[in-house]
Amino acid sequence: MEISKKGFNAFVLRYRIGSEQKATEDLAAAIAYIFRNSASLGISTHKYSLWGGSAGARMVGNIALSGVTQFGSNLPKPSAVVIAYTGHSTYSNSFPPTFITVSADDGIANVSTVERRIENLRNAGVEVEYHRYRNAGHGFGLGTGTDAEGWLNFAVQFWEKQASN
Repeated sequence: MEISKKGFNAFVLRYRIGSEQKATEDLAAAIAYIFRNSASLGISTHKYSLWGGSAGARMVGNIALSGVTQFGSNLPKPSAVVIAYTGHSTYSNSFPPTFITVSADDGIANVSTVERRIENLRNAGVEVEYHRYRNAGHGFGLGTGTDAEGWLNFAVQFWEKQASN
């Protein structure tokens, strides 16, 4: 809702749980649906981004790594990805520009795993913007009432920068 309030089209995916592969297939199918129906939806798919938190960020990372093509649709990778609070560690030199955020007190996503991924992405030549907070925990959403409050604005600015390139 907050992204929509900023004037962007945003979609929320309800995906199958219990299998990261099936969940990623669901995300790929949703992207393909949006591309096929962009005219009737009244949206542009040009320089789209993918955002995800926790398990959703794992799915976003899988698409960032392999693209939607792996799932049967010949579509471009996103122009940027926003990955929040996940310990997922995949990367490649073909990863899109990536915004990553996590909190040091996250009891689920290991901060050292996140930071190792950031280092690997940067070493692979991928543009990464990283925001580490101290006391937002896991699943901090908008960060309201924590030191992560306002992180969404940084992520939107990052995406806008990628979309203008």
